[in-house]
Parts: sequence; C-alpha cells; structure tokens
Amino acid sequence: MDPVLLQAGEAGLLGPVVVFLISFVVGVVGIYVGAQLVIDRDVGWTRAAIAALVGALAWAVVLAFVGWIPLLGPILALLAWVGIINWSYPGGWGTAAAIGLIAWVVASVIIYFLGDLLGIGLSAFGIPGA
Repeated sequence: MDPVLLQAGEAGLLGPVVVFLISFVVGVVGIYVGAQLVIDRDVGWTRAAIAALVGALAWAVVLAFVGWIPLLGPILALLAWVGIINWSYPGGWGTAAAIGLIAWVVASVIIYFLGDLLGIGLSAFGIPGA
C-alpha cells in the first residue's frame, strides 16, 4: 500500500477514513489486550470498542471544559477515561488503571511498528497519549 494514499488530504476522504479506522482498531486492540490480561477471562471485542469510543468522547469533553487548566485538566481527563474503563469492565479503579496502562503500552508498540510499516503518523483512538 502506498503511504501517500493514507495521508489526510492526499486522497480526499479516503485518507482520513483509513487513518481513523486504523487508529480505532489499534485503540480497541490495546483495550482488549489490557482487559484480557488483567481480568483473565474473555472480555469481548464489542466491549473494548465501546470503551474506546466512549472513553475518547469523555476525554475530549473533559479537556474541552477544563483542559486549559495546567496539570488539573489532563489529570481530570485521564480520570474520566479510566472511569469509562471502570464502568466498562468488572473490578475497581485499580483494575481499570491497570487495563489503561497495558492498553497504552500495547497501542504504543503497535503504533510504532505500523508507523514504520505504513510511513504515516498514527495515534490510538480511545487511548490518551498513545
């Protein structure tokens, strides 16, 4: 696949859609693997996808309102994201934080290798900072 075709703006609407889908899949895989390792039972891909979508929305909404406050804004956004994971999976806040940390590591590794392979900059939709 030619890397130029995946760059936003180069291929009209196709480029951004493909980049979003890749980013979304990376985010879902990260959350799924994190939940699978921490909870140690089948957690389902749908639950990971919902957690990624709602978590990204919660992160964005909190940052829109308090993101301008140094240190406090990003901390509150991170708490909102971990709260969505806590809501999505059994266990408490510690379990949710562990899922989030593993999801971030997994997504970062995937992004590193996909970025090299495809020649584009990616992020993991639904995982802050990845």
